[in-house]
Amino acid sequence: MKILIVDDEQLARDRTRRMLEKVGGYEVAGEAANGMEAVTKADELGVDVVLMDIRMPGMDGLEAAGHISKMEQAPAVIFCTAYGEYALNAFEVQAVGYLLKPVRQEALADALEKARSLNKVQLASLSSELSDSEDNKPSRSHISAKTRRGIELVPIDNICYFMADHKYVTVRHGSGEVLIDDTLKELETEFDNRFVRIHRNALVAIRYIEGLEREEQGVFQVRLKGLEERLTVSRRHVAGLRKLMQSL
Repeated sequence: MKILIVDDEQLARDRTRRMLEKVGGYEVAGEAANGMEAVTKADELGVDVVLMDIRMPGMDGLEAAGHISKMEQAPAVIFCTAYGEYALNAFEVQAVGYLLKPVRQEALADALEKARSLNKVQLASLSSELSDSEDNKPSRSHISAKTRRGIELVPIDNICYFMADHKYVTVRHGSGEVLIDDTLKELETEFDNRFVRIHRNALVAIRYIEGLEREEQGVFQVRLKGLEERLTVSRRHVAGLRKLMQSL
């Protein structure tokens, strides 16, 4: 089994590596120092298990596990942390193990054996249950999208708008756009304080709103910072958008 070790402290990663060498039968495919690196390397290396710390700078382990669980061949996640209060959240992102630091070698071996016994069908089933518990989770700092280059992480602060088109949603951000499977309703609920609905098929980032214009045909359009394109505002959302803009 190929393992990815994720911890922001090099000494902790070294200790985990030494324990894995003593347990035997496992290959350390790589290491990561934060959540973003964990998502990228888990996708690139095709690992079977991710041993993940929770409290890390930037993206924490819980959010990283949420992104990892959506991968086509999602690895099992085992959290290794000094904080016991995250146990419930850990199982909400379908972790197969939760070990408290300092991690004992016997406990690590048992958790890895449990992960080994889960076949890909069972792991996929665990991942599919993620959406059932997301209502109680804090909003994400990044959106993950599957692209030809693998998993691409887009910071929420860089997203200008979400646009629904058939079965996918286009995420327009500062460097381009990606497609995701989330629905607009889910995004609106999760980011209700950062995005506003302007049309049945569009959410725009409040921080990017620059102005509201009315065309000759009576159609309202919103102007966003840094973008030449204008997005249509449906009549039912004009009043609400005007009120929001007055409060900015």
